Amino acid sequence: MLKFAELEPKQLDKYVFKEHPEANFLQTSAWGKVYEIDGKQTFYRGVEKDGKLVASALIILKPAKRGRYLEIPGGPLLDWDKDKKTLEFFLDEVRKLAIEHKCVFVRMRPNIYDTPEHQKLAKELGLIRSPMHLHAEHTVMLDLTKSEDELLADMRRQTRYDVRRSTKLGIKVDYDNSEEAFDTFYDIQLKTAERQGFIPSTRKFIQAQREAFGDNARIYTASLDGTVLAKGLILLQKPEAIYHEAASTDEGRKLPGAHALQWQIIQDAKAMGLKRYNLFGIAPPNSPHHRYAGVTTFKCGFGGEQVTFMPAQDLPVKKLHYKAVHALEEMRKKRRHL
Repeated sequence: MLKFAELEPKQLDKYVFKEHPEANFLQTSAWGKVYEIDGKQTFYRGVEKDGKLVASALIILKPAKRGRYLEIPGGPLLDWDKDKKTLEFFLDEVRKLAIEHKCVFVRMRPNIYDTPEHQKLAKELGLIRSPMHLHAEHTVMLDLTKSEDELLADMRRQTRYDVRRSTKLGIKVDYDNSEEAFDTFYDIQLKTAERQGFIPSTRKFIQAQREAFGDNARIYTASLDGTVLAKGLILLQKPEAIYHEAASTDEGRKLPGAHALQWQIIQDAKAMGLKRYNLFGIAPPNSPHHRYAGVTTFKCGFGGEQVTFMPAQDLPVKKLHYKAVHALEEMRKKRRHL
Protein backbone atom coordinates (compact mmCIF):
# COMPACT_ATOMS: atom_id res chain seq x y z
CA MET A 1 0.00 0.00 0.00
CA LEU A 2 1.29 3.46 -0.95
CA LYS A 3 1.28 6.42 1.42
CA PHE A 4 2.12 10.07 0.73
CA ALA A 5 4.16 11.19 3.73
CA GLU A 6 5.65 14.35 5.16
CA LEU A 7 9.42 14.01 5.66
CA GLU A 8 11.84 15.62 8.05
CA PRO A 9 14.84 17.22 6.31
CA LYS A 10 17.15 14.50 7.67
CA GLN A 11 14.84 11.79 6.29
CA LEU A 12 14.94 13.41 2.86
CA ASP A 13 18.73 13.64 2.83
CA LYS A 14 19.23 10.09 4.08
CA TYR A 15 17.06 8.71 1.26
CA VAL A 16 18.66 10.92 -1.40
CA PHE A 17 22.25 10.10 -0.47
CA LYS A 18 21.67 6.39 0.11
CA GLU A 19 19.29 5.48 -2.73
CA HIS A 20 20.06 8.02 -5.47
CA PRO A 21 23.78 8.65 -6.04
CA GLU A 22 22.86 10.22 -9.41
CA ALA A 23 21.07 13.07 -7.60
CA ASN A 24 22.64 16.40 -6.69
CA PHE A 25 22.04 19.39 -4.42
CA LEU A 26 18.68 20.24 -6.04
CA GLN A 27 16.87 17.58 -4.02
CA THR A 28 18.52 18.14 -0.64
CA SER A 29 17.29 19.92 2.46
CA ALA A 30 20.13 22.46 2.06
CA TRP A 31 18.60 23.63 -1.25
CA GLY A 32 15.22 23.76 0.45
CA LYS A 33 16.73 25.93 3.18
CA VAL A 34 18.05 28.37 0.56
CA TYR A 35 14.47 29.01 -0.55
CA GLU A 36 13.18 29.14 3.01
CA ILE A 37 15.74 31.87 3.82
CA ASP A 38 14.62 33.61 0.63
CA GLY A 39 11.04 33.66 1.96
CA LYS A 40 9.53 30.73 0.01
CA GLN A 41 7.44 27.90 1.42
CA THR A 42 8.86 24.40 0.98
CA PHE A 43 7.50 20.89 1.39
CA TYR A 44 9.43 17.67 2.02
CA ARG A 45 7.38 14.75 0.79
CA GLY A 46 7.88 11.09 0.10
CA VAL A 47 6.02 7.95 -0.90
CA GLU A 48 6.12 4.96 1.43
CA LYS A 49 5.42 1.43 0.25
CA ASP A 50 4.76 -1.08 3.01
CA GLY A 51 6.56 1.25 5.42
CA LYS A 52 9.64 1.74 3.21
CA LEU A 53 10.45 5.03 1.52
CA VAL A 54 10.47 4.56 -2.28
CA ALA A 55 10.26 8.18 -3.48
CA SER A 56 11.15 11.65 -2.25
CA ALA A 57 10.72 15.22 -3.37
CA LEU A 58 11.70 18.70 -2.29
CA ILE A 59 8.81 20.89 -3.45
CA ILE A 60 8.94 24.70 -3.55
CA LEU A 61 5.93 27.02 -3.72
CA LYS A 62 6.74 29.71 -6.27
CA PRO A 63 4.70 32.92 -6.40
CA ALA A 64 4.39 34.51 -9.86
CA LYS A 65 2.30 37.20 -11.53
CA ARG A 66 1.13 34.67 -14.11
CA GLY A 67 -0.02 32.33 -11.34
CA ARG A 68 1.62 30.51 -8.46
CA TYR A 69 2.99 27.04 -9.02
CA LEU A 70 4.87 24.21 -7.33
CA GLU A 71 8.42 23.47 -8.46
CA ILE A 72 10.30 20.18 -8.05
CA PRO A 73 13.94 20.80 -9.06
CA GLY A 74 15.89 17.70 -10.07
CA GLY A 75 13.07 15.39 -9.01
CA PRO A 76 11.03 13.67 -7.84
CA LEU A 77 13.52 10.93 -6.99
CA LEU A 78 12.21 7.43 -7.60
CA ASP A 79 12.56 4.62 -10.10
CA TRP A 80 11.17 6.26 -13.24
CA ASP A 81 11.93 3.21 -15.36
CA LYS A 82 10.34 0.46 -13.29
CA ASP A 83 7.76 1.94 -10.92
CA LYS A 84 5.05 3.67 -12.93
CA LYS A 85 2.46 2.95 -10.24
CA THR A 86 4.39 4.99 -7.67
CA LEU A 87 4.85 7.76 -10.23
CA GLU A 88 1.12 7.94 -10.88
CA PHE A 89 0.41 7.95 -7.16
CA PHE A 90 2.96 10.71 -6.52
CA LEU A 91 1.60 12.92 -9.31
CA ASP A 92 -1.94 12.48 -8.04
CA GLU A 93 -0.89 13.49 -4.52
CA VAL A 94 1.22 16.45 -5.62
CA ARG A 95 -1.72 17.66 -7.72
CA LYS A 96 -3.81 17.67 -4.52
CA LEU A 97 -1.08 19.68 -2.80
CA ALA A 98 -1.13 22.17 -5.68
CA ILE A 99 -4.91 22.52 -5.48
CA GLU A 100 -4.65 23.08 -1.71
CA HIS A 101 -2.25 25.96 -2.30
CA LYS A 102 -4.19 27.43 -5.23
CA CYS A 103 -1.52 26.70 -7.84
CA VAL A 104 -1.97 26.80 -11.62
CA PHE A 105 0.47 23.96 -12.34
CA VAL A 106 3.33 21.84 -11.03
CA ARG A 107 6.71 22.12 -12.76
CA MET A 108 9.41 19.46 -12.38
CA ARG A 109 12.73 18.63 -14.01
CA PRO A 110 13.40 14.95 -13.30
CA ASN A 111 17.02 13.91 -12.86
CA ILE A 112 16.79 11.33 -15.65
CA TYR A 113 18.20 11.31 -19.16
CA ASP A 114 16.19 12.68 -22.07
CA THR A 115 15.31 9.52 -24.03
CA PRO A 116 12.38 8.54 -26.30
CA GLU A 117 11.25 6.12 -23.58
CA HIS A 118 11.13 8.85 -20.93
CA GLN A 119 9.36 11.25 -23.32
CA LYS A 120 6.73 8.57 -23.99
CA LEU A 121 6.32 7.94 -20.26
CA ALA A 122 5.81 11.66 -19.58
CA LYS A 123 2.97 11.83 -22.11
CA GLU A 124 1.34 8.76 -20.61
CA LEU A 125 1.44 10.43 -17.20
CA GLY A 126 -0.28 13.56 -18.53
CA LEU A 127 2.82 15.77 -18.34
CA ILE A 128 3.43 18.57 -20.82
CA ARG A 129 6.88 19.77 -21.83
CA SER A 130 7.46 23.15 -20.22
CA PRO A 131 8.14 26.17 -22.44
CA MET A 132 10.91 27.23 -20.02
CA HIS A 133 14.03 25.36 -18.93
CA LEU A 134 14.64 24.51 -15.30
CA HIS A 135 18.03 24.00 -13.63
CA ALA A 136 20.68 23.01 -16.16
CA GLU A 137 18.86 20.60 -18.43
CA HIS A 138 22.03 20.46 -20.54
CA THR A 139 25.37 20.28 -18.77
CA VAL A 140 28.94 19.00 -18.85
CA MET A 141 30.13 16.39 -16.34
CA LEU A 142 33.79 15.70 -15.63
CA ASP A 143 34.81 12.32 -14.21
CA LEU A 144 36.99 13.21 -11.23
CA THR A 145 38.09 9.61 -10.71
CA LYS A 146 40.49 10.18 -13.63
CA SER A 147 44.04 11.32 -12.96
CA GLU A 148 45.02 14.95 -13.46
CA ASP A 149 47.04 13.95 -16.52
CA GLU A 150 43.98 12.21 -17.99
CA LEU A 151 41.80 15.23 -17.28
CA LEU A 152 44.28 17.53 -18.98
CA ALA A 153 44.50 15.18 -21.95
CA ASP A 154 40.69 15.23 -22.29
CA MET A 155 40.65 19.03 -22.64
CA ARG A 156 40.47 20.82 -25.95
CA ARG A 157 43.99 21.80 -27.00
CA GLN A 158 43.33 25.56 -26.60
CA THR A 159 41.80 25.04 -23.17
CA ARG A 160 44.78 22.98 -22.03
CA TYR A 161 47.12 25.68 -23.39
CA ASP A 162 45.25 28.40 -21.46
CA VAL A 163 45.31 26.37 -18.24
CA ARG A 164 49.10 26.04 -18.52
CA ARG A 165 49.50 29.66 -19.62
CA SER A 166 47.62 30.83 -16.51
CA THR A 167 50.27 29.14 -14.36
CA LYS A 168 53.13 30.75 -16.31
CA LEU A 169 51.48 34.16 -15.95
CA GLY A 170 51.30 33.71 -12.19
CA ILE A 171 47.51 33.83 -11.89
CA LYS A 172 46.51 32.86 -8.36
CA VAL A 173 43.31 31.09 -7.30
CA ASP A 174 41.96 30.87 -3.77
CA TYR A 175 38.60 30.44 -2.09
CA ASP A 176 36.72 32.05 0.78
CA ASN A 177 33.52 31.31 2.67
CA SER A 178 33.05 34.63 4.45
CA GLU A 179 29.98 36.83 4.23
CA GLU A 180 32.15 39.53 2.67
CA ALA A 181 33.33 37.14 -0.06
CA PHE A 182 29.75 36.35 -1.04
CA ASP A 183 28.85 40.05 -1.04
CA THR A 184 31.82 40.84 -3.29
CA PHE A 185 30.83 38.00 -5.61
CA TYR A 186 27.32 39.49 -5.89
CA ASP A 187 28.68 42.95 -6.72
CA ILE A 188 30.87 41.58 -9.53
CA GLN A 189 28.14 39.30 -10.83
CA LEU A 190 25.79 42.29 -11.04
CA LYS A 191 28.25 44.04 -13.37
CA THR A 192 28.73 40.81 -15.33
CA ALA A 193 24.96 40.56 -15.82
CA GLU A 194 24.77 44.14 -17.11
CA ARG A 195 27.56 43.41 -19.58
CA GLN A 196 26.25 40.04 -20.77
CA GLY A 197 22.50 40.65 -20.54
CA PHE A 198 21.26 38.07 -18.04
CA ILE A 199 19.21 38.32 -14.84
CA PRO A 200 21.46 37.75 -11.80
CA SER A 201 20.52 36.24 -8.46
CA THR A 202 19.64 38.66 -5.68
CA ARG A 203 22.10 39.44 -2.90
CA LYS A 204 19.77 37.68 -0.45
CA PHE A 205 19.72 34.52 -2.57
CA ILE A 206 23.53 34.49 -2.88
CA GLN A 207 23.94 34.85 0.87
CA ALA A 208 21.24 32.22 1.46
CA GLN A 209 23.43 29.66 -0.30
CA ARG A 210 26.26 30.41 2.11
CA GLU A 211 23.96 30.13 5.12
CA ALA A 212 22.29 26.91 3.94
CA PHE A 213 25.35 25.02 2.67
CA GLY A 214 27.84 26.31 5.24
CA ASP A 215 31.40 25.23 4.48
CA ASN A 216 30.15 23.41 1.37
CA ALA A 217 29.61 26.76 -0.38
CA ARG A 218 32.76 28.51 -1.58
CA ILE A 219 33.64 31.61 -3.55
CA TYR A 220 36.67 30.90 -5.74
CA THR A 221 38.64 33.89 -7.05
CA ALA A 222 41.24 34.05 -9.81
CA SER A 223 43.47 37.13 -9.67
CA LEU A 224 46.71 38.52 -11.02
CA ASP A 225 48.77 40.99 -8.99
CA GLY A 226 45.71 41.78 -6.88
CA THR A 227 43.38 42.35 -9.84
CA VAL A 228 40.31 40.10 -9.85
CA LEU A 229 39.79 38.25 -13.14
CA ALA A 230 37.01 35.74 -12.41
CA LYS A 231 34.91 34.33 -9.60
CA GLY A 232 32.80 31.21 -9.13
CA LEU A 233 30.24 30.16 -6.53
CA ILE A 234 30.89 26.46 -5.97
CA LEU A 235 28.63 24.05 -4.11
CA LEU A 236 30.10 20.82 -2.77
CA GLN A 237 27.54 18.06 -2.35
CA LYS A 238 28.89 14.50 -2.34
CA PRO A 239 29.56 12.92 -4.74
CA GLU A 240 29.50 16.10 -6.84
CA ALA A 241 31.02 19.58 -7.06
CA ILE A 242 28.87 22.14 -8.88
CA TYR A 243 29.93 25.31 -10.69
CA HIS A 244 26.70 26.97 -9.70
CA GLU A 245 27.19 30.66 -10.45
CA ALA A 246 29.86 32.77 -12.14
CA ALA A 247 31.15 36.33 -12.35
CA SER A 248 33.92 37.95 -14.35
CA THR A 249 35.59 41.32 -14.85
CA ASP A 250 36.63 43.25 -17.95
CA GLU A 251 40.26 42.41 -17.15
CA GLY A 252 39.32 38.73 -17.02
CA ARG A 253 38.27 38.77 -20.66
CA LYS A 254 41.87 39.38 -21.70
CA LEU A 255 43.57 36.79 -19.49
CA PRO A 256 42.93 33.08 -18.77
CA GLY A 257 41.70 33.65 -15.22
CA ALA A 258 38.56 31.55 -15.76
CA HIS A 259 40.74 28.65 -16.94
CA ALA A 260 42.90 28.87 -13.83
CA LEU A 261 39.76 29.02 -11.70
CA GLN A 262 38.29 25.84 -13.21
CA TRP A 263 41.52 23.89 -12.95
CA GLN A 264 41.90 24.74 -9.27
CA ILE A 265 38.29 23.73 -8.56
CA ILE A 266 38.87 20.42 -10.35
CA GLN A 267 42.04 19.74 -8.36
CA ASP A 268 40.40 20.63 -5.04
CA ALA A 269 37.30 18.53 -5.75
CA LYS A 270 39.51 15.54 -6.64
CA ALA A 271 41.48 15.97 -3.41
CA MET A 272 38.20 15.91 -1.45
CA GLY A 273 37.32 12.55 -3.01
CA LEU A 274 34.37 13.86 -5.02
CA LYS A 275 33.49 11.73 -8.05
CA ARG A 276 32.26 14.25 -10.59
CA TYR A 277 32.27 17.96 -11.45
CA ASN A 278 29.08 19.45 -12.84
CA LEU A 279 29.74 22.61 -14.86
CA PHE A 280 25.99 23.25 -14.60
CA GLY A 281 24.43 24.62 -17.70
CA ILE A 282 25.19 24.83 -21.41
CA ALA A 283 23.18 25.53 -24.56
CA PRO A 284 21.21 22.67 -26.15
CA PRO A 285 23.04 20.69 -28.85
CA ASN A 286 23.25 22.37 -32.28
CA SER A 287 22.17 25.79 -30.95
CA PRO A 288 24.87 28.24 -32.10
CA HIS A 289 22.61 31.27 -31.56
CA HIS A 290 21.49 30.32 -28.06
CA ARG A 291 22.36 32.93 -25.44
CA TYR A 292 24.52 30.34 -23.64
CA ALA A 293 26.51 29.43 -26.76
CA GLY A 294 29.62 31.35 -25.64
CA VAL A 295 29.82 29.80 -22.19
CA THR A 296 29.10 26.41 -23.78
CA THR A 297 32.26 26.64 -25.89
CA PHE A 298 34.23 27.50 -22.74
CA LYS A 299 32.80 24.73 -20.56
CA CYS A 300 33.00 22.02 -23.21
CA GLY A 301 36.67 22.85 -23.67
CA PHE A 302 37.38 21.03 -20.41
CA GLY A 303 36.28 17.72 -21.92
CA GLY A 304 33.95 15.48 -19.98
CA GLU A 305 30.55 14.18 -21.01
CA GLN A 306 27.77 16.38 -22.35
CA VAL A 307 24.58 15.32 -20.60
CA THR A 308 20.98 16.12 -21.52
CA PHE A 309 18.45 15.59 -18.78
CA MET A 310 14.75 15.26 -19.42
CA PRO A 311 13.42 18.80 -19.99
CA ALA A 312 11.13 20.44 -17.47
CA GLN A 313 7.65 18.97 -17.42
CA ASP A 314 4.41 20.62 -16.34
CA LEU A 315 1.43 19.05 -14.65
CA PRO A 316 -1.51 21.40 -15.32
CA VAL A 317 -3.88 21.96 -12.42
CA LYS A 318 -6.05 24.86 -13.62
CA LYS A 319 -6.08 23.89 -17.29
CA LEU A 320 -7.46 27.06 -18.92
CA HIS A 321 -5.22 29.29 -16.83
CA TYR A 322 -2.26 27.04 -17.64
CA LYS A 323 -2.88 27.37 -21.40
CA ALA A 324 -2.52 31.14 -21.07
CA VAL A 325 0.67 30.74 -19.02
CA HIS A 326 2.09 28.30 -21.57
CA ALA A 327 1.49 30.72 -24.45
CA LEU A 328 3.03 33.61 -22.53
CA GLU A 329 6.13 31.62 -21.65
CA GLU A 330 6.58 30.44 -25.25
CA MET A 331 6.72 34.10 -26.31
CA ARG A 332 9.16 34.93 -23.52
CA LYS A 333 11.40 32.02 -24.48
CA LYS A 334 11.70 33.22 -28.09
CA ARG A 335 12.32 36.81 -27.02
CA ARG A 336 15.14 35.81 -24.62
CA HIS A 337 16.73 33.31 -27.07
CA LEU A 338 16.42 30.43 -24.61
